[in-house]
Amino acid sequence: MPPSSSSRNTDGYDLVLRLLFGVLAVVVPLSHLAWLSGNITAYLTGTSWAPYQPTNALLHPEQVWHDAGETSLLIGARIVPVLLLLALGAGAGVLWARHKNRSGGRKKINGMAKARDIEPLMAKAITDKARSLRPSLKDSKHIDAKDTGILLGNLQGSRHEVRMGFEDVAVAIMAPRSGKTTSLAIPSMLGAPGPVLLTSNKAAGDAFTTAYEARARAGVVWTMDPQQIAHAAREMWWNPLASATTLDGANRLAGHFLAASVDASQQGDFWSKAGSNILSQLLLAAALDERPITDIMQWLAFPADRTPLDILRDHDFAAVAAQLKGTVEGPPETRDGIYETARQYASALLNAEIAAWVTPQKDVPEFRPEQFVTSTDTLFLLSKDGGGGASALIAACADSVMRAATAQAERAGGRLDPPMLAILDEAANVCKISDLPDLYSHLGSRGIIPITILQSYRQGQKVWGDAGMDAMWSASTVKVIGSGIDDPDFADKLSRLIGDHDVETTSTSHSESGKSTSVSMRQERILPADAIRALPKGTALCFATGMRAAMLDLRPWYREPGAEELSAASARASQAITARAVAKHAPTQSDLGLAT
Repeated sequence: MPPSSSSRNTDGYDLVLRLLFGVLAVVVPLSHLAWLSGNITAYLTGTSWAPYQPTNALLHPEQVWHDAGETSLLIGARIVPVLLLLALGAGAGVLWARHKNRSGGRKKINGMAKARDIEPLMAKAITDKARSLRPSLKDSKHIDAKDTGILLGNLQGSRHEVRMGFEDVAVAIMAPRSGKTTSLAIPSMLGAPGPVLLTSNKAAGDAFTTAYEARARAGVVWTMDPQQIAHAAREMWWNPLASATTLDGANRLAGHFLAASVDASQQGDFWSKAGSNILSQLLLAAALDERPITDIMQWLAFPADRTPLDILRDHDFAAVAAQLKGTVEGPPETRDGIYETARQYASALLNAEIAAWVTPQKDVPEFRPEQFVTSTDTLFLLSKDGGGGASALIAACADSVMRAATAQAERAGGRLDPPMLAILDEAANVCKISDLPDLYSHLGSRGIIPITILQSYRQGQKVWGDAGMDAMWSASTVKVIGSGIDDPDFADKLSRLIGDHDVETTSTSHSESGKSTSVSMRQERILPADAIRALPKGTALCFATGMRAAMLDLRPWYREPGAEELSAASARASQAITARAVAKHAPTQSDLGLAT
């Protein structure tokens, strides 16, 4: 049905009304500017100040300033007001653009958490919580923000800082180049009040170079770089057998070699379990006899060597010795298969450069986890993706630090103060701690704050299995989801967790009797899966236990105060890595002699 004449008239009235408001928005400020500018011009030219007449000043300036010349009126009441109005408009535009940039230029999403919905993560609540968790802060009149919790970002479109407390444990799922290092790992390290552990598979231009100098001012910086990612000099060594003097400790150490070599789905087969058992028994023997870990490679190469059997018996591990003897004296085909599996798991120890980091070194200090957890030192654990046995040593070292921190917390009354931050970046590649999901259930209550950073949910499932990854996800009190989520099932799961909201729908109908409007309510997803997939860089979703999901504006370190100093420090550290790499690969005198 064609629209009636009454509806056409109504639409015309609306257009005229909008046009009228637009004209007033220009004319009213312009007339006042004309009056003000004209009076200033009159004063400067010696003419008397005119009374308040903005309309006449704009339309008939010669009637307001009788004695003023035409040129003065043209400039003062015509040109200058227009220029001033344009300048004010441009200034307002700049301020609005800055406001939009500060909020990411993004539209707020209805239904997401507001400040009151996540109050426990806001400044006042997080400060009060820090006082109760950290006895050292109880009587402090002023507490720095970095001592209250770990900055996650700002609530979108606001200046409200969102922080996770020092009893939270977190999982961050962020695709490459979505801000996981620049907006999460590095700011967390820079603000950490206690010891910091970081695992990574990169050095130049990453957390290692950016935070190195800043963390060096806080305490000693330890760097374990067995595969020479940063070409770091070997200025430390760590004894992985220190915690392997019990069967449980040896089993954990062997489990790291297993996890580094085999995915979770394959760890239950006969050869994997048998190889891990042999490795555990030999590690136990080496630890009990205070031998270097590399001795197990000699025993693996020669199964008939009775040395590990004698050591186990001498230290009252007769049952373990019997198991080892049974394998050695079993069918040759089975024995050789088991030993070959174990050799593959520990093969990185055949590399002398890697082995040097975990065997006693003269004139090089030993890294002791029990001392580290009571300091403000920093430990960088670097390994390449798919590092096999090398990544097993990285995982074992990180695990030993967290277990030492747990023991120290128990001795200190239950919690570490200051807390320890463990940033497990690229955890699924270089730090495969098999029972990390189980550790999540109690680390936060000990003042040990892990942040496991993954590129996708499926990456975690590959390492810990479906049940393990689900357990870690459920145990995490804070979950940060960045841009680049391309898994449709996971995106839909997140969309369901965020929930639905009521949307008002207005419908208009026209008839001969006029126009009628009806309003109805319907529910729709606050953030559908396709919107989660399209999250812009610089934003992240935050899920905190017992609170609505919040949208965050991330705070990359290079936009914060002091960024220039950090950038310069990062450049120096990167140049040092390059210099070490060049020096290492530079031709020697003998090479030059052969070349000539």
